[in-house]
Amino acid sequence: MNRLREKAAVVTGSTSGIGVGIARLFAAEGARVVICGRREEKGQAVVDSIRREGGEAFYHFMDITDPESIEKLFSDTEKEYGKIDVLVNNAANVGLKDGRVDELSLEMWDHIFQSDLRGAFCTTKYVLPYMQKNEAGGSIINIGSMASCGGDLGSTAYACAKAGVDMLTQSTALQYGKQNIRCNCIRPGLIVTPENDAHVPQPLKDIFLSNIMVNRYGCPEDIGHMCVYLASDESCYVTGQIINVDGGLNSHVSTVAQFRQLNSRTW
Repeated sequence: MNRLREKAAVVTGSTSGIGVGIARLFAAEGARVVICGRREEKGQAVVDSIRREGGEAFYHFMDITDPESIEKLFSDTEKEYGKIDVLVNNAANVGLKDGRVDELSLEMWDHIFQSDLRGAFCTTKYVLPYMQKNEAGGSIINIGSMASCGGDLGSTAYACAKAGVDMLTQSTALQYGKQNIRCNCIRPGLIVTPENDAHVPQPLKDIFLSNIMVNRYGCPEDIGHMCVYLASDESCYVTGQIINVDGGLNSHVSTVAQFRQLNSRTW
């Protein structure tokens, strides 16, 4: 349980949901973790739970739309831990119902892009100087979305922003790989968390389950385990990759669910 021993890791948006699962697994593997977001009470609760289990963590306020708070997050992390080895860009505004192209206001488009793409760009930009100081470099892990895999009936701004995260991942990997800074992206499938479980309608869960290859929805730990691998030295030859962690949702033709209903393998 020491795959991340002595590594200093910042996990943005780690006061709830997927971010909590990532942060707790990082701490269990020996990382010194920074819990950050806008909700101090929730963030401190995550820190307390990590410390009770023998891990090391502290909370730092961060607003993903405010570059000054991002810069302060990294400078204070270096003061506390002496370095930054890992950044997980998890914080985002999940605008799954932002609408069709003709329905979207410019304000909504800008709001989603500010948090979901501009935010990931800012954190990446500002963490690079800290990782460039490290002889061993660092690992940047972006949390993308299956929404970027193809067109949909809604979620236009969210999908476009997350597609931008895919390209930001590959550009960062290319530009800084020779400095031992790796960058990869994880696209989660439907992840059911304690916060969103009651708000995900059963018909939506049924649609996803009919297309997922395994017999369950995802959970935060599913994403966390992949993050541990990408943060660890085990993945030192892995960079520039867009990795689906979705139970196989996006690995088959789009008509699978309908053919299953017909109890048929083909037309």
